Formats: sequence, C-alpha cells, structure tokens
Amino acid sequence: MENYKSVHNLYYEWWKNIDKFIFSLIILLFLTGLFFSLVSTSLLVSDKLDTNDYTFFFKHLSFVILGLILIFILSSINEEKLFKISPIIFIFSLISLFLVPFIGIEVNSAQRWIDFYMLPRFQPIELVKPFLIILISTILSSEKFNNIYLKYLFSFLITLIIALLLAAQPDIGQTLLVFFSWSLLIFVSGVNIIFLVSSCFILSLVLYFSINFIPKFEYIKNRLFSFFNTETGTHNAQSEKAIDSITSGGYFGKGIGEGTLKNRVPEAHTDYIISVISEEFGVIAIILILLMFIILIYSVFKKVYLENNERIKLVLVGCISLILLQAMIHIGVNIRLFPTTGMTLPFISYGGSSIISISILSGIILNLTKRKVI
Repeated sequence: MENYKSVHNLYYEWWKNIDKFIFSLIILLFLTGLFFSLVSTSLLVSDKLDTNDYTFFFKHLSFVILGLILIFILSSINEEKLFKISPIIFIFSLISLFLVPFIGIEVNSAQRWIDFYMLPRFQPIELVKPFLIILISTILSSEKFNNIYLKYLFSFLITLIIALLLAAQPDIGQTLLVFFSWSLLIFVSGVNIIFLVSSCFILSLVLYFSINFIPKFEYIKNRLFSFFNTETGTHNAQSEKAIDSITSGGYFGKGIGEGTLKNRVPEAHTDYIISVISEEFGVIAIILILLMFIILIYSVFKKVYLENNERIKLVLVGCISLILLQAMIHIGVNIRLFPTTGMTLPFISYGGSSIISISILSGIILNLTKRKVI
C-alpha cells in the first residue's frame, strides 16, 4: 500500500509540474511516427502480399515505449541530479564511441553501430549528443573560470574528439551536426563574432583538405559529385526517386499503402520517411508534421525567453536546436537541397538509436521546462 502511494505521489507531482503542452506535442509526434510506421511499412503492404509481417511496426512500438519510459525518468528526477548524472552518462557513451572501431559492426560500408549480443545494436553517437549539449552548456556557463576563451577552447577540444571519432567511422552527417551544435551554443553564449567566423573558416579548410587528401573520406567527395551531377551516382538516384515520389503524391497523396518508394530505395523508412509519407498522404501531411515541429520549437524557445539560469537556457537552446537541425537536414536531403547523409527525422523515422536519442532530448527539455517548486 505504501509503495502504491509513493508511486502515485511521484506521478502526481510529475504531472502537476510538467509542461503539458510540450509533453502533448512530443506524444503527438511519436504517435504520428507510429501511425506512418504501421500504414506505410506494414499494414497494407502485408495484407497485399499476404505476409503478415509487422516487424518494423512492432520494433518501432517497442522503442517508443522504451523512449517514453526514459522521458518519464529524465523529466521526473531533480534538476540538479540531472546535471550530476549527465557527465557519467556522457563518459559511458564516449567510451562506447571509442569502441566502435574495435567491436563495431559494419552496415553499408560504415562502421557506426555496436552490438552487445543480447541487446539490440545501437549507435553510440545518438547517446553522446544529448549529454554533449549538457556538458558544453555547463562549461560555457561555469563561473569557476573567468576566461571565456578557455571555455571555448575546452568545449571545442571535447567536440573535436567526438568529431574525429565520427569521421573515422565515417559519418560526416553526424560530424557536421555536432559541430553545428557547438557553434550554435557558443554563439548563444555571447561569443565574439570574429572568433566564430574564424573557427568556421578553419573547420571548413580542415574539411576541404580531409576530403581531398585522406582516402577514407573519398566517399564524401563522391557523394558531392553525385549530388551536383544529375547523370550518375547511386545516392543521387535515391534522391531523384525520393523527390519524384513527393511530386507524384501531389497535395493529397496516392493513398495508404499505394506508394512505391519504400520498395525502391533501401532504408526508406529511416532516411527517406518524409518522401514515403508525402507519396502516400500528400504534401498536406508534410505541412502538418512541419507545423508540429514549429509549434514545439516555438514553445521551447518561449520557455528559454522566460528562464534566468544561463546553463538551463543553453541546454534548452542546444536540445531544441539539435532537433531542428536534424529535421532540416533530413527534409533537405529528401527534397534534394543537400547530399545524402543518412539522417533520420526526429520522432518519425524508424530506428531504435534515433528514438532513444530523441527521447533523452525530450526528457531533458521537459525536466528543464517544468514548473519550479518553491
């Protein structure tokens, strides 16, 4: 009886203080992803082919349930406890990232995943990103060190270590995402614009020379040439199929299960989910999804405006910007604004590591936006 009361009180306190509007948007986005996972990759296709194969949907559902548990745990713990456990989780995730070259498994010529036998395979960078945001924000807002440039240097070195590990996999999309997140956080913290421009220029030079003179990065050059050359390239062909699917879907789509992109492009349910949805449900569905993202981003930034704590401000900006950047890159690839990167759409795309990562970000956001108990 006592255990029941304590659980009830914990849930009551959590529900009373949580930002219910932001929480509802997060749940709505997850449910949207589940719906499209069911109807676009399982339901009607299985019925038509008489296979009864709902593997994608049930895996997606299991990861969403796990993600919701993580959201509840991270959003219900004390704010200070969240900041205390974050460095520990970051170190664990960084060690996992270090282990990828040694025990990682290779998929599509990239070694980005770790498979711990009984556990599902996961992508360590998806665990690194949320806690990297907290670590960088803590460094930049720290009052122990007055020299702001030392803070920038320290945070840059940590980001650089992660970027080098990602580049070795190779995963240029996540590498750029990590650097964009760092740049955004130091910009928001009040960096000298000359320092920021100089840093971006140096990083651009490093990227240019890496692509041209390091054989391991040859694939990046190939993807760029493929992107600008409409005649050749496998990835270019995938992008062409994706944008053709969006065009053929029109405003209202071909109908549930009538799309063909998911059968013509590998990993369409992850890298090209926006095109799959647009083909079957039309541009209207994409506009509604974008509207949900915009409302979520606006709601979090409104909380940032009202927040006085510098560290919390930076963490919230970093978390929601990470979601925004990832969504922009995914959509940009689908409409052929960017070369193929293999970036998932937050909340919507199939993929265990991606769902867990976005759940951690959501839990952190809900923790830092909940009503303060005085």
